Amino acid sequence: MKRYLKYIALSAGVLLASCDKFLDREPLDKVTPDNFFNTESDLLSYAINLYPDVSFSTIPPGQYGLSVFKSDDATDNQVAPAGNARFLPGEWRVPSTSKEWNFESIRKCNYFFEKVLPKYQANEIKGSPANIKQCIGEVYALRAQIYFVRLQNFGDFPIITEVLPDENAILTEQSKRRPQNEVARFILSDLDKAIALLSESTPNGKNRINLNAAYVLKSRVALYEGTWLKYHKGTAQVPGGAGWPGAQASYLSNFSINIDDEIKFFLTEAKNAAKVVADKMVNNLTPNSGVRVARDASMAIKNRYFMMFADDNMESYDEVIFWRKYSRTEQTHNIQMELARNGGGSGYTKGLVDSYLMKNGLPIYASGSGYLGDETLFNTIEKRDDRLRLFTKLDNDTLYYHEGTPVKAPVPEILNPAETRATTGYRVKKGLNYSEADATTHYRGITGSIVFRGAEALLNYIEAQYLLDGTLDGSSQTYWRALRTRANVDPDFQKTINATDMEKEKLGDWGAYSAGTLVNTTLYNIRRERRNEFIAEGMRWADLKRWRSMEQIKNTPYIVEGFKIWGTMKDWYKNQDGTSKLVVSDTDKGNVNPQSNSVYLRPYQRNKVNNLYYDGYKWNDAHYFEPIPMDAFRLTSQNQANLDGSVIYQNPGWSKVAGESLK
Repeated sequence: MKRYLKYIALSAGVLLASCDKFLDREPLDKVTPDNFFNTESDLLSYAINLYPDVSFSTIPPGQYGLSVFKSDDATDNQVAPAGNARFLPGEWRVPSTSKEWNFESIRKCNYFFEKVLPKYQANEIKGSPANIKQCIGEVYALRAQIYFVRLQNFGDFPIITEVLPDENAILTEQSKRRPQNEVARFILSDLDKAIALLSESTPNGKNRINLNAAYVLKSRVALYEGTWLKYHKGTAQVPGGAGWPGAQASYLSNFSINIDDEIKFFLTEAKNAAKVVADKMVNNLTPNSGVRVARDASMAIKNRYFMMFADDNMESYDEVIFWRKYSRTEQTHNIQMELARNGGGSGYTKGLVDSYLMKNGLPIYASGSGYLGDETLFNTIEKRDDRLRLFTKLDNDTLYYHEGTPVKAPVPEILNPAETRATTGYRVKKGLNYSEADATTHYRGITGSIVFRGAEALLNYIEAQYLLDGTLDGSSQTYWRALRTRANVDPDFQKTINATDMEKEKLGDWGAYSAGTLVNTTLYNIRRERRNEFIAEGMRWADLKRWRSMEQIKNTPYIVEGFKIWGTMKDWYKNQDGTSKLVVSDTDKGNVNPQSNSVYLRPYQRNKVNNLYYDGYKWNDAHYFEPIPMDAFRLTSQNQANLDGSVIYQNPGWSKVAGESLK
């Protein structure tokens, strides 16, 4: 049991050691709860030290590759050179352990509350009352985010609010999973507590969780849960649904739920929380000049919207709510080297690229759209939504400046080794900062990393409000027009809705579906707006899961495609003697799909050698959740040889034995 205890019942000494590195205080062996948590600086040190334990999507220090800008890989938006086991039933297997099924970071938060709240309520903590409240509010928000990650991964999860002793019986009891909707309500409760304590600004600017960040997170959690319940209703993935494994747990025998009431509750919470921030942001979205080069040779900013994702200091952008700062003396990264020098082992899909509207608001297939076709990369993006124009790297684009002279992008690196390959030919440009030093020097990059920005609040409100009311209210219409105007797209969204053909949209957009059925054109375009706004920001997988948008590929596998390789662009890839570098072969010599398969690049049909994804992405509903690791069952069972004796139940479709695939 001791291996399990390290997650649920860490000793106070370990916790104090972890936070004490921020302090210039007494020797470690003299630090105790009695002489800690007595000042504002104590709370600050502990709270700041919790941030690395929380799964916010930011660039890890020292990171190579595209980092957060390839977080949408393994979706219908972006792909890596290698397939992902989530889309190959039978290849994703039960692990023996899991870094996500643990309680270490939760325990650290609970320890903080156990020691701090009594002192706070007794007014015994010295320092600025506002700063003390800020620290406590941050820890509530951090615990909420920790639990939100667990909810997305596992659904039902234990709710633990106390510091537990190292006693097997108590730890086993506390390991019992609670229904997902209860976990979501617990998260919202933590966020309500955070909102009551947090300030709109912090002593560290927007590098710490603030009031607006808590509201955006609350709207994100509530929208996730409300739509999850709506689209997964009646299935094993929802408490009380057919085959829900919690029904077999004796301690949940009295559980009951009114799903429709829960859906309404969460969507209402999402709408209300989002509106608080959306009203502040709707007229303060970062302006977009439409210029595709974010900086000129003097490094003067030419497009603030582009630079919002690439600046070293993001404080001046009103739309940025919470971001991570880096510095050359403490924390640097290397992602500019990949953004500027190669494809970074990722690429946008043809489906994503095709989803972007023309500037006149029409889909590319609509009569009168003015679409120039996709024979060249320039034609593909010309006259299109600026979010596609700005954030797609073309051949001959400026990457950085050498002594005032632009250094230009080569043709897409589709034949490179996997780590630098342009997987689909459509390359990511979001985050590029045009600095030669950053692009050519290791461990120099300090581009900031956005966690929350205001556009999300607008999109969360629109979706929640429409799902509640079945029509768009005045706020939703205002927010939607603001987003389209910033993208230099005709703000008349009804024009787009009227021209939308779902039979065409479904070919490249999983979000066209929920539970295997096409959604209506209004809802689809709300989803399209979200997809297009958050290009390369790591939002897609969560959206697809909550919308239940993979059912249709169970019987009709999805073939990933990229740019039009079998057209004029094939001539980019030639040897000096004029022969083609493109090799069509089923052997390991093959590096491109045959034209008979498709005129578009199919990155998983380069050849058939050890290629499990040649016939496309497939789906199994069990993959909506991760499997709980075997250790969790073994260590919570009275007889560790009998995994069925555990108080924990496995997620639907999964085994309890490490190494086994789906049942």
